[in-house]
Parts: sequence; structure tokens; C-alpha cells
Amino acid sequence: MKKYNNQSNVVGELIYKYRKKKKLSKVELSRQLQLHAVYLDSTELKRIETGKMIVKDFELIGFCKVLDINYNDLKNLID
Repeated sequence: MKKYNNQSNVVGELIYKYRKKKKLSKVELSRQLQLHAVYLDSTELKRIETGKMIVKDFELIGFCKVLDINYNDLKNLID
């Protein structure tokens, strides 16, 4: 598994920031993601936010929709 700065994903901190901005618990975020066919429990969300779990492309799309993640913020992580 390829890692970046010893993490499995580069978007975990961004997801955490936007979740807190929307004042959602991990359980609430999990429920909202399910409406977009993304099934992650609160433990998996914690692993994503701490960079310990890979985020699949369809999951990232779900996060962007639910959390209103700004494309430019996302793009800046990649550039």
C-alpha cells in the first residue's frame, strides 16, 4: 500500500475539518453518507480522518456531497 507522509490518505484532515465545520458527529456523518450509498461506520470514519484508512473514489465523492467540500481545498491537497 502506497503511503504519503506515513498516512494511507491525504484527505483525512480535510474531512475532519469540514465535519466539524458542519457540527456533525461521526454517527451523523455515517447516516448522511448512507444516503449516497457510502457505508462507513464511525470507527472507519475515525480511521479515515486520522489517515489510517484509504478513501475510495466513490467515498470521496460522497464526502464532498455531504460535507460541501470545496473543490479548490481538495485540489490543493493534491497539488
